Amino acid sequence: MSDDGWEPDPAWDDPTADGPAGWPSLADLDPASIGVGLLVGLAGVLLFIQPSVRAVTLLGRQVPTFVLSAGVLSLGFAVGTPIYLARGHRLRGLAHGIGAVGFGGLFFAAGFGSLTLLWVALALLLGGLLFLVSETRKL
Repeated sequence: MSDDGWEPDPAWDDPTADGPAGWPSLADLDPASIGVGLLVGLAGVLLFIQPSVRAVTLLGRQVPTFVLSAGVLSLGFAVGTPIYLARGHRLRGLAHGIGAVGFGGLFFAAGFGSLTLLWVALALLLGGLLFLVSETRKL
């Protein structure tokens, strides 16, 4: 299939761009976003390996990998919150803050065995999700 008769869409295409789209250069990469992404990715890997690796020894204690995953995810969101708020990305910063507190609550609920904290964390995550969905309508 040829693109010879194709007209660029000014809303999506930059006809002045040099060469084909490809990987960003090192100057285009954002170290803060990469750090947050790596922590969130590590949380996903921990959750993925949970069926094979049931627990990890952390500071001399056995921690289930799904609990550790929630803690790492909360840490990743907590790192992202001040970064995005300082850059003026209000909604992105709020989303990270809600995720940090909610998943941190799940982490501590599992660690302390608190059913009340579990329900509070789940309610916070659900409420935060509904808030963020309503905010995206304003975009």
